[in-house]
Amino acid sequence: MLLRLLAAGTFAALCLPALAQEHHHDHQASTQAATSELAVSQAWSRAMPPSAPTGAVYFILENRGQQPQRLIGAQTSRAEKTELHTHVHQGDMMKMQQVEAVDVPAAGKVEFKPGGNHVMLFRLKQPLVAGESFPVTLQFEDGGEITTEVSIEVDAPAAGGAAPGHHH
Repeated sequence: MLLRLLAAGTFAALCLPALAQEHHHDHQASTQAATSELAVSQAWSRAMPPSAPTGAVYFILENRGQQPQRLIGAQTSRAEKTELHTHVHQGDMMKMQQVEAVDVPAAGKVEFKPGGNHVMLFRLKQPLVAGESFPVTLQFEDGGEITTEVSIEVDAPAAGGAAPGHHH
């Protein structure tokens, strides 16, 4: 009897790591599948003078999947800190405000544009020079990430439909 219990315990101990690895793999696969249903396009940032400590990134985030997604952050080597921001009306004034997350509806898209949602870049490590580009990684609630290249423009790209004149 003791020998059977010992054999059963050994068998269970040998199987658990394989089950745990399989579970981890399935979770990773579902995260990758969800992230692969997201597409980033028209990523740009406005060129800023060398003395500017901040900048902003704009883009279109499309969810081609059947489940809503939630953008919870971004990071880039170009800035010491990033935050998700939007603009809100307070009386006759527009005010920039940090947001914890941006929801992207299933089969929908969200535009990040001047006067609306954007990724703020704080304490720029180097100036945002027109004609250059830099990577930004978008982080999602499910653990997925998407890295995209951001082009630095003199003004809003015509295809983006964004209005010029947005300054931080």
